Amino acid sequence: MAALTGVAIAGGPERDRRRFAGLKARRRQAVRRRISHRLAFVAAGFFAAFVGVSARLVDVMVLKGGDSGERVRAAADLDRGRADIVDREGQILATDLTSASLYADARKVVDPQATAAALAQVFRLDEAALAAELSSRRAFVWIKRHLTPQERFEVYRLALPGLYFQRDHERVYPAGRLAAHVVGFADIDGNGLAGMERALDARAKEEGREGAAIALTIDLRVQYALTEELAAAIARFDAIGGSGIILNARTGVVLALASLPDFDPNQAGAAGEAQRFNRVTMGVYEQGSTFKSFTIAAALDAGAVTLDSQFDASHPLRIGRYTISDYHGKKRMLTVPETFIYSSNIAAALIAEKLGGERLSGYFAAFGLTHQTPFELPELGSPLVPDRWSEVATMTAGYGHGIAVSPLHVAAAAASLVNGGTLVRPTLLAGRRAEAGDARRIISARTSEIMRALMRLNVEEGSGKQADTPDFPVGGKTGTAEKPSGGGYDRHALMSSFLGVFPAYDPEYVILVSLDEPKGTKETHGYATAGWTAAPVVGAVVGRIGPILAYAPAGSEETRERHNVVLSSYAE
Repeated sequence: MAALTGVAIAGGPERDRRRFAGLKARRRQAVRRRISHRLAFVAAGFFAAFVGVSARLVDVMVLKGGDSGERVRAAADLDRGRADIVDREGQILATDLTSASLYADARKVVDPQATAAALAQVFRLDEAALAAELSSRRAFVWIKRHLTPQERFEVYRLALPGLYFQRDHERVYPAGRLAAHVVGFADIDGNGLAGMERALDARAKEEGREGAAIALTIDLRVQYALTEELAAAIARFDAIGGSGIILNARTGVVLALASLPDFDPNQAGAAGEAQRFNRVTMGVYEQGSTFKSFTIAAALDAGAVTLDSQFDASHPLRIGRYTISDYHGKKRMLTVPETFIYSSNIAAALIAEKLGGERLSGYFAAFGLTHQTPFELPELGSPLVPDRWSEVATMTAGYGHGIAVSPLHVAAAAASLVNGGTLVRPTLLAGRRAEAGDARRIISARTSEIMRALMRLNVEEGSGKQADTPDFPVGGKTGTAEKPSGGGYDRHALMSSFLGVFPAYDPEYVILVSLDEPKGTKETHGYATAGWTAAPVVGAVVGRIGPILAYAPAGSEETRERHNVVLSSYAE
């Protein structure tokens, strides 16, 4: 018994310890399970809270306090922005800046009248109209788009309920007025309204999502030189406006396009109709004697005349009730080169008559002078051409009267005139590939070479002398047209133009400058014609852009000898 008791006593405490240890282990497991459940519950609570906060942020920042799918899409569109537009060298012409815009959830505005009064002071808004908007209980009310940092700070200081900021994009134009008619502008919602902004609207939005840039052919350095010289001439001759375009005669690439008066696309709403009007592409004018270039080229190409053909310009030409006369005419027989360099209306009309209306109109059409020019800008004018190519219509069109086209028409046609005779399509888009028909032949290479020589001769000996430069030989043709007025023409209201090409014997560039109603000065002896007003502008521009375009100076003696060889070799 004692032994048994001893055994029991010896084994009892050990068994108790094991049982106690097992009990503690089970209790620890239970505690861990309870803690795990509690942690899971807390985590679930945090997750639910996070979802709720996130939903609220989406509601405030994206849905703008409303539940409209249209609002979601509108916010997404605003966030994308538009692609940058750059010049051929990568200089930014148009870009988006991130900004903040202010809106209100009228349902959460506590005191609409007080809120309207406070905001009206910050933004100079109509307090009564704003109070009515804030009393509308609408979920979304625009207050002000594109706030400045100072304006945003002032709104923060107000600390008023129901006001919210939204990330927005503001379209800005770093070059300001420079190339404004090319670039155009977009509205406050990022929709292109004019110029390349309108022409490339869908592309600008699409490529804006990808961070791409759209490159134009414009060179800001060339654009600046053209615009500055044109503006100086308008001021010097008290003209009401002017235009200029420079394009590559071989590719149609437009390096510069200027229309004055112009506007600042950053403040497009403040510009008047005259400022927004693109004279280069929309303005349709009688171009005067620049058209003699196309008439003579057509007649030579068709074999209707030769360089030795002579025409009687000794007296005015009477056709029915019309009289065609020369301005400071030579009053004698004139050869074709003399017709060109002395700019005889009489001889040009006789050349057009000999060619005939059907053939002349056919060549004008081939040059692109009788239909709207394919071009990227949406602002394009359509030519005014004779309804019927009668004898009178044919003869007057031969020297640029009775037919009206834009400067873009003339520049593009002149490219074909001097580039060897093939059609070019003007373009503002860098990298545009030639399309079928772009290389269509208009005149023969032989005719084109003659026209280059005649243009140089006109600058050396004719009405275009003031377009020449000491370093870069220029060729070209003057054009002075009286503007239509009251069923007739006003001889005191002139459109004076100079159509220039350079380098003269292998022209790569066409330059056309026009001045609208220039006035004569003491230096011009009172004359406001193209030789005195527009020609010097072209010379000044060529002198400035020649080095930019990396042309080496050429000696005048060399070019003079070459043009004499060309003309003599083709004389028959």
